[in-house]
Amino acid sequence: MDRAQKKELVSSLNEVFKSTKIVVVAHYAGLTVAQMTDLRRQVKAVGGQVKVVKNRLVKRALEGTDAAGIADLFQGPTLIAYADDPVAVPKVAVGFAKENEHLVILGGAMGNVVLDEAGVKSLASLPSLDELRGKLVGLLQAPAGQLVRVLSAPGGQLARVLSAYSRKDEAA
Repeated sequence: MDRAQKKELVSSLNEVFKSTKIVVVAHYAGLTVAQMTDLRRQVKAVGGQVKVVKNRLVKRALEGTDAAGIADLFQGPTLIAYADDPVAVPKVAVGFAKENEHLVILGGAMGNVVLDEAGVKSLASLPSLDELRGKLVGLLQAPAGQLVRVLSAPGGQLARVLSAYSRKDEAA
């Protein structure tokens, strides 16, 4: 890379650190190309991205951002995974790390909050945004369904009483 490309990369990474909601940092030494491709595919499926960039360039890109506190994590072969959904990327990264011991989660940043490995794992245990939306819709629909059942019950009872009387008259 020449100097102009490096400057462009640093400025684009700076925008990434300013605009994304979550950044996960991990060591990837020992992952095969197929495993790395699989990780990239999984992260992309949840709306995120995985980048492997020189640590020196990432540290420059972190300057002046809320995520500047994670600069100490960039030692050795590191990658960053980031997205706008604060739960999706940690879920994928933690799940992938469970299957592949070569991916070691170091920490991350959520806004100006610096996360350690335990913080990333706790984020991964939270329900995703879509799951929360589904639960909310279910909670909103439950009272309406109960109301319909309560209102239709007296009519159903009246119909059963009238049916019983008509069967009684036919039998007599």
